[in-house]
Amino acid sequence: MARILVVDDSPTQLTGISRIVEKLGHECLTAEDGAAGVEKAKAELPDLILMDVVMPNLNGFQATRSIARAVETAHIPIVLVTTKDQETDKVWGMRQGAKAYITKPFTEAELTSVIQQLLPA
Repeated sequence: MARILVVDDSPTQLTGISRIVEKLGHECLTAEDGAAGVEKAKAELPDLILMDVVMPNLNGFQATRSIARAVETAHIPIVLVTTKDQETDKVWGMRQGAKAYITKPFTEAELTSVIQQLLPA
């Protein structure tokens, strides 16, 4: 069982993604914005992070960059899960340190596939 941090400012998205994570048998941690996500990533050291982009305080690109560049959290794979569907957004997200990029709305199968690909066996 892995520990997965879900960072999203939408309660609906947090609940939906958390359900999928728990259905896969993983423990789900949550944060409501990028700043809280960075703090929780450093405190909890999850196995994977699912990060929204459009959030208050610290957006997902900024939070991803912060987590990916910090020595204690750089090993954690981050998946950006966002409504931002332009190719430039995807390229920018990957340059910030994300390992994968999923656009909303996504299917449960899409999210499950990415989670399984990025979690250590």
